[in-house]
Amino acid sequence: MITAKKDTKQSMFKTVQQQFNKTADLIDLNPNIRKILAITNNELIVHFPVKMDNGEVEIFTGYRVQHNNALGPYKGGLRYHPTVDVDAAKALAMWMTWKTSLAGLPYGGAKGGIQIDPRNYSLPELERITRRFTYALGENIGPEHDIPAPDVNTNAQTMAWIADTYMSTKSPSERSQNQHVVTGKPIGSGGLEGRDRATGFGVFLCIKLYFEARGESLQGKTFIVQGFGNVGYWASHFMVNEGAKLISVQDAHATLFNAEGIDVENLFEHSKPRKGSIKGFSEAKEIDPEDFFGLACDVLIPAALGNQITEDNAYKIQAKLIAEGANGPTNDEGESILLERGIPIIPDILCNSGGVIGSYFEWLQNRNGELWQLDEVMQKIEKKITQVFKNVSAEVDQRKVDWRTAAYIIAIARIEMAYVQRGIFP
Repeated sequence: MITAKKDTKQSMFKTVQQQFNKTADLIDLNPNIRKILAITNNELIVHFPVKMDNGEVEIFTGYRVQHNNALGPYKGGLRYHPTVDVDAAKALAMWMTWKTSLAGLPYGGAKGGIQIDPRNYSLPELERITRRFTYALGENIGPEHDIPAPDVNTNAQTMAWIADTYMSTKSPSERSQNQHVVTGKPIGSGGLEGRDRATGFGVFLCIKLYFEARGESLQGKTFIVQGFGNVGYWASHFMVNEGAKLISVQDAHATLFNAEGIDVENLFEHSKPRKGSIKGFSEAKEIDPEDFFGLACDVLIPAALGNQITEDNAYKIQAKLIAEGANGPTNDEGESILLERGIPIIPDILCNSGGVIGSYFEWLQNRNGELWQLDEVMQKIEKKITQVFKNVSAEVDQRKVDWRTAAYIIAIARIEMAYVQRGIFP
């Protein structure tokens, strides 16, 4: 079962620090630059009141952590989840810095959100919460400063509310210049065709490229998915279209199994009116959540919360490949066990980078006043991810290291070069 324990957030930050330190040691990172990258630039906590549907006022706590902007404006999602706090945001912001650097984008890393369970609030309440949060953030976000995007439990509608609120704080003559304050907006409000599927498509593409490099296709490959939100659904959609078979799905409510294959589109239609829950799907049987990671399959896609694969369950995993759709789903101890067992991991900063790559194209589209069609967008995303994948693969072969270490080496070295070339003010 997908867990979100109190220590998960702390271990996520511990995990990202361990990953950074391991790579910094390996590449002999400049000690002064190491000091800078080991900490965040800004950590913002805002408390704000919102009137509920019953007339009562509730106080909410929101967060925005900005890790590093050496390569460009801060970029990263906003999530609405009970586990959101400063430690979780710090870990996720650092991962965004490495992710945008690895992808070769002109961005730094940020992350944030509100500590709520959105299922407990009506749509009008969520709109008021979102707009008030945006107002509380004020000039701490901006189209050339810090650009939020959707994340766990936020979507295109959330981004439309943020954009509208932020633009409304500007003078009439400046409003249209601020549309790209967020990405992941609805198509009719400046959004990008294909942004909804970009993250899941990237997960699928990395898996496809991995097997193609070994002379194999996805035809007949079996896979299991943890989390059936936006990323889990789209990754499954593209995998099945390529001939793979989905045999198990797990979310916070149920774990489904069908050895003959689960129909992705039917499951999606089942989950939509149930706030995303897969429970009660008649075309698969429910199994014990503890059995999920032990299922025999070719590919495991963790696409839910962080810190799901740990020393407690890594020894159970029977998949031949792990493709991280979520941010930080594998902790350091879990990863060590998997690598010792010879199970490769396509790391989050590569595997789920399709989302931020799609966001970059949306940002450019808004900035330049252009409109791109879906096929153009998907070609752009595919070209970018393919190149990044090949860069990491080459680093794996050259240095004889695991995939995560190779990805970190490329990402951190690029930021180090920026500091070396520019120097540090004053």
